[in-house]
Amino acid sequence: MARSVRDAFSEGKPTFSFEFFPPRTAADDRLLWTTIRELESLRPDFVSVTYGAGGATRDHTIEITEHIASDTTLLPVAHLTAVGHSIAELRGIIGRLADAGISNILALRGDPPGDPMGEWLAHPQGLQYASDLVELIRSHGDFTVGVAAFPYKHPRSETVEQDTERFLRKCRAGADYAITQMFFDPEAYLRLRDRVASAGCTVPIIAGLMPVTNMGIISRSEQFTGAPFPTELAARFQAIADDPKAVRALGIEQTSMLAQRLLDEGVPGIHFYTLNRSKATREVWNNLIGTPVAR
Repeated sequence: MARSVRDAFSEGKPTFSFEFFPPRTAADDRLLWTTIRELESLRPDFVSVTYGAGGATRDHTIEITEHIASDTTLLPVAHLTAVGHSIAELRGIIGRLADAGISNILALRGDPPGDPMGEWLAHPQGLQYASDLVELIRSHGDFTVGVAAFPYKHPRSETVEQDTERFLRKCRAGADYAITQMFFDPEAYLRLRDRVASAGCTVPIIAGLMPVTNMGIISRSEQFTGAPFPTELAARFQAIADDPKAVRALGIEQTSMLAQRLLDEGVPGIHFYTLNRSKATREVWNNLIGTPVAR
């Protein structure tokens, strides 16, 4: 098994990966580890653990990432955000990850705590941009560094052109790859890939997907991404909104079709946002790979 995301790309096939977030309760913690164990059997190329706004889940994120590194066969990627941290604190976190044998980090500027679209203020002794964080991580050793990409554009970018330049800045700073925010329109991803390629950038951009398993995910996706949910697809979901099983089935079907379309287009990888649950992800996986999913 590859020991870095960089190594996984060198194997010449699309990567598959899963994302988890730190649980808030003991019950959520048990659910997370059940999910991790169930998805471990699928042998993903890597898994990642998110980092709360303002570093709210910093310690728990690091603990879970360390646990995955030491007690499973999975390759963990630790999220790290610049928001709310001084450079000295960031150096300490990077060192702690290195001491735990974790050499894969997803570098993010991060959202302000409380209100993701509130005013973003850098820590007085901190960093202003994600590209600065990439450079800082790079200065600490041989880390494989990922960054975020936005198929529509980041909500804080005024134009698509500005957003593309900000992405290119992260790549020039030393990013090895990128993972997109969730999206539901393949053309949005393909336009992003073409924009980046036309600028001469060859950094692999992994597609981030999440199955719609309930109607709430549609509204939350718009809140998280700042991008509208595809109109025609939203109408299909709305027509069956009073039938939760039908909504879930359509979500699995659409995500499977989207993933297959992207694979046919040569996407370098698929990253599943799991919401710390495994069944929907495994069902999509089954549709793509053909591995039976226990009912």
